[in-house]
Amino acid sequence: MNTKNNRRRRESVEKIEKAFVELLQENELKKITVADLCKMTGLNRSTFYANYLDIYDLADKMRKKLEDEFSEVFADYDYFNEHFGAEKMFEHIKDNQIFYNTYFKLCYDEEHKISVYDPRRAEQEHMTQNLKYHIEFFRSGLNTIIKMWLANGCEESPKEMAEILQSEYRGR
Repeated sequence: MNTKNNRRRRESVEKIEKAFVELLQENELKKITVADLCKMTGLNRSTFYANYLDIYDLADKMRKKLEDEFSEVFADYDYFNEHFGAEKMFEHIKDNQIFYNTYFKLCYDEEHKISVYDPRRAEQEHMTQNLKYHIEFFRSGLNTIIKMWLANGCEESPKEMAEILQSEYRGR
């Protein structure tokens, strides 16, 4: 019986996701095919289609899974101790570079951004006017910094990156 959470199905999904991540490291999303995944995993096309509509559905589900994992890691993020929180974030990114490179490759439409922003921080600093613009500015800037750091092989230490981020944000 092919129930949603049986062991065999979970193993198949894990194989597909692992192969997908590997293929994404060398290829653009639009160049990855179901045939490529099935060949790499040894699974049938029917197994793929039992779990996903197409490659883009797989990409969306992987992106969502990565966002959820990011949210779990930073569930206890200390918004009011930004240096500690930023250093923790950069340590996690450095330790999980493939994870983050994969995430950014899956954001082909650029509307999804990983970053944490707590509106309580803005309220504390009396930033209620144009808050949505401030949050988007912060999130976009942080994502660009993360992408640059990843592209350079995380040359700077997480502590140095936290200091860079803090120095840029200090103007508040």
